[in-house]
Amino acid sequence: MNLSKTVTGVVAGLALASSAFANPYEEYAGQTLVVNFPAHPHYDAVMKVLPAFTEETGIKVEVDQLQYLKMREKQTLELTKNRGDYDLIAYVVFSKADYVYAGQLENLARFYMNPKLADPAYDAEDLIDGYVTNIGVAGGDKGYLDGPTGSLFGVPFGSETSILGYRKDIFEKHGLEVPTTYDEMLDIACKIPELEPGMGGLSSRAASGHHASHAFLLHLAPLGGRIFDDEWNVTVNNEAGVKAAEALKTIVDCGPEGSRSFGFAEAGAAFLQGDTAMFLDSTVFAGSINDPEKSNVVGKVGWAMHPEGVRRGSQTGGFGIGIPTNAQNKDAAFLLMQWLTSKKADKLIALEGGNPSRYSTHADEEVNAKFPHMAVFGEALQHADPDWRPIIPVWGKINADLGTTLSQVLTEDLDIQEALDGVAERTAAVMDEAGYNTWK
Repeated sequence: MNLSKTVTGVVAGLALASSAFANPYEEYAGQTLVVNFPAHPHYDAVMKVLPAFTEETGIKVEVDQLQYLKMREKQTLELTKNRGDYDLIAYVVFSKADYVYAGQLENLARFYMNPKLADPAYDAEDLIDGYVTNIGVAGGDKGYLDGPTGSLFGVPFGSETSILGYRKDIFEKHGLEVPTTYDEMLDIACKIPELEPGMGGLSSRAASGHHASHAFLLHLAPLGGRIFDDEWNVTVNNEAGVKAAEALKTIVDCGPEGSRSFGFAEAGAAFLQGDTAMFLDSTVFAGSINDPEKSNVVGKVGWAMHPEGVRRGSQTGGFGIGIPTNAQNKDAAFLLMQWLTSKKADKLIALEGGNPSRYSTHADEEVNAKFPHMAVFGEALQHADPDWRPIIPVWGKINADLGTTLSQVLTEDLDIQEALDGVAERTAAVMDEAGYNTWK
């Protein structure tokens, strides 16, 4: 045996092994990334975990954290610059259509194709399907859903679904079963004020504008409806649309005092104060339930899936993160995006009170020991509906009209069919002007 050759071969092998397991962050250590995050409970949790990224990678992160409407205003200015100040942005779901259509978000394919950047253990299959489609995919079916022509422009991060909260003590006191269907939920919503005088049945958004529209859409998808069919014909005023509006009116009529003017905050506050027996809205609200500084119902609330109508269909919304096309440090920004949405970080953020983006986090024993409701949320997310509202550039205008008109239904008893027929007519005109009917 030639010992010198053997030693040389071993040294060469060790060198190759060392190269193969090189630190993927080393090239970017010392760089500073500037990111734009909203003032939001999920991102408050992220801020507690973020220092671990710098410790692990050597990449520094500066965070510009703004109220989300101000965040949108700032992004609108930043994304039009030749060289932007932001390397990574969080964006609310309805911004997806605007940013992608304007070419302001990077298509993420080239980053995931780069072996020096893409972690093979990332496990994208574990990301919640409905969230990925809703917040991140564009160019597929209807232009905003997945499909053969779809591309990924963002990753869910602070996304939300809808869930039913209920007062366990009130339900036990009166022998009520937790509702699993819409008929059961509406029946209980109107029984509660009789059983508990002064208490509303179900707290809901209803205020004129996007709150009323949001509440209507929560019911439209489970009851079998859509705003449009697959050929952009307006269907909001069909039988399912009427049933969704009727459901909302029943809920508001049997709700707590002042419910016709409730936004999200007011609807949540009514539940926290013990003024209503049920709450159907975003999972982001769950973090306040057992906070004694905010809640009068600590230890009294149970959670169940969004009730079933014609189909299961909980909402999808909230935030995702993407890389602006004018970002100056795109590769390092991708590494941060990948780290933040990894299994490890998703769990750490969840333990700090954030919203998980992965199925595995919702099923994690440690997470469930601290937050038992996460298991129910994970079950609900099997039915998360990415098409419960259309994410198209003209949606803002349609949504405002829908919400204003529904408010007239709730406060002025405008006939539901008449109201929705008017919305349908005006929506069709908006769609014509925007070119959606060009190919008919």
